[in-house]
Amino acid sequence: MGERKGAVEDMGLDLEFYKGKRVFVTGHTGFKGAWLCKMLTLLGADVTGYALSPPTNPNMFELAGVAEGINSVISDIRDFDALKSAFEKANPEIVFHLAAQPIVRESYEKPRYTYETNVMGTVNILECVRLNGRVKSFLNVTTDKVYKNNEWEWGYRENEPLDGFDPYSNSKSCSELVTHSYKNSFFGGCRTAISTARAGNVIGGGDFAKDRIIPDCVRAAEAGGTVIVRNPYSTRPFQHVLEPLCAYLMIAEKQYKDISYADFYNVGPDECDCADAGSLAALFCDKWGDGLTWESAAEKNAPHEANFLKLDCSKLKKTFGWKPKWHIAEAVEKTVEWTRVYLSGGDINAITEKQIKEFLKG
Repeated sequence: MGERKGAVEDMGLDLEFYKGKRVFVTGHTGFKGAWLCKMLTLLGADVTGYALSPPTNPNMFELAGVAEGINSVISDIRDFDALKSAFEKANPEIVFHLAAQPIVRESYEKPRYTYETNVMGTVNILECVRLNGRVKSFLNVTTDKVYKNNEWEWGYRENEPLDGFDPYSNSKSCSELVTHSYKNSFFGGCRTAISTARAGNVIGGGDFAKDRIIPDCVRAAEAGGTVIVRNPYSTRPFQHVLEPLCAYLMIAEKQYKDISYADFYNVGPDECDCADAGSLAALFCDKWGDGLTWESAAEKNAPHEANFLKLDCSKLKKTFGWKPKWHIAEAVEKTVEWTRVYLSGGDINAITEKQIKEFLKG
């Protein structure tokens, strides 16, 4: 992939950096984790993934054959002994922590499990980093929902109060605080660079989760039905999954080389790509064609979810010269392209690698 080096350096990422690097990814069987592992293997990294079995059936991890290019360990982030054993065998230089219970509505149904996974899971992986002593770069991937949401019309900045409302959002706020504490208590000086990345909502091929707008669109298209949108006026910072993943790779690389980059970063789209769920569904229907339509079906007595949420990503842009690449229309187009290959029984690994290379090429 060396012929694309210049273009990717314009995005702040050195294609050659990950070649031969030992990388540990928690949550590798999830939607974002699977895409991240595919990127890392294409970049030549030696990847170990640690996670539970894929959370949905079908799932991106199995469809794209992610396990074939990495060392995949299927186990629970809450099991410290199992995690420590896998970590010691991998002996990583770089760690991406993505393992989580990521669904807001499920967090209302399983609050204890959500906190155990999202809070103690973070403690466990940071303990592995602390005890190992060889990790140079650690990135905890959280969410835009960590902030105390005042339903403001402007984006939240990294210095805003952390206080997510629902168990999922609050547990990720706690995960941030755990990371801050470990960073201050155990990783002073130049030993290990510790950062968190607070990302907005991601879309892309291979997401089959429940209670998410694009997977709901895909299921409706597959069934030949109508897309049902629960909260059509909820505004979120939507971006293609490759956008934050590239930013994660960039942050981990930069702080590996220079620990002064270790910090807390928002990762989200430009202002023009913050959209409400109804507009996103309409865009998907337009790109899909075939007469696909959507309708509002606001639920009564539904669990609380934020209506308006945006991120201010000026810190990431100023620090690294980073900027989003695929705006929302192209992100939906890429999602439709991937999904049509899936529904036609096509080569998922090929379309996944094609889209990664297109994104990195510039």
